[in-house]
Amino acid sequence: MFIVQMIGTMQENVYETCSEEISDDADQNDDEEDYCMGSISKLQFRKDISMARWNDELGMAEVVEKKGKMWTTTAIIRNGKTYCLIEETLFLAEIGALHLLDDNDSSLPLKYIYEKVAKEKTGCSWELFEVYRHLKSLGYIVGRNGVPWTMKINKGKNVDIISDSVSLQGTQERNEDMDFESRKAGSIIDLFSNLQINEMGPVFDVYLPNRKFKKSCPGDPSFVLHLMR
Repeated sequence: MFIVQMIGTMQENVYETCSEEISDDADQNDDEEDYCMGSISKLQFRKDISMARWNDELGMAEVVEKKGKMWTTTAIIRNGKTYCLIEETLFLAEIGALHLLDDNDSSLPLKYIYEKVAKEKTGCSWELFEVYRHLKSLGYIVGRNGVPWTMKINKGKNVDIISDSVSLQGTQERNEDMDFESRKAGSIIDLFSNLQINEMGPVFDVYLPNRKFKKSCPGDPSFVLHLMR
């Protein structure tokens, strides 16, 4: 059993929030279909579908073709590349906004992503995904707690695709550039281990619907969601 605790400027329980109570800005992402509480999500058929390639070592998907408006509030950016965490990947796949590919550019079914979540080796359990899906269906902007939306790498530096391109170490774009000479080399697997969600602490930074939201300068979240067993 999970206990949901929210800390921040909003104190109401998100599960008691009605979609009608959310600001009109909730329609900022037309690509993200609302879900009804307790209903089974249905695959939506769309004209504009983004494409992402699953990277099993990273435990996330690299977006190779972006379509639609949802990318202003979804996925993290590292060195100009866009990556979907597992909960983002599954949510977008469920609403039909994302096709997931393997290394051979063959389509991966929803069942494949469900199995990844069930194994809980990509930083997200099924219970956490259900919380993420519910928040997104209500129009909130949701990011992993403590994980910067964006990072940039010094121009003129030699970029090592293995350790630098999607590293979680360093600063956000609005802060000072990373000091590569002083940073210890590490594999991309080690770097992405910081994405693991601690189920006994803060898990999601949640923002109110906002058309002007910018990943480079997101500001403070409206509330931080904690999940505890």
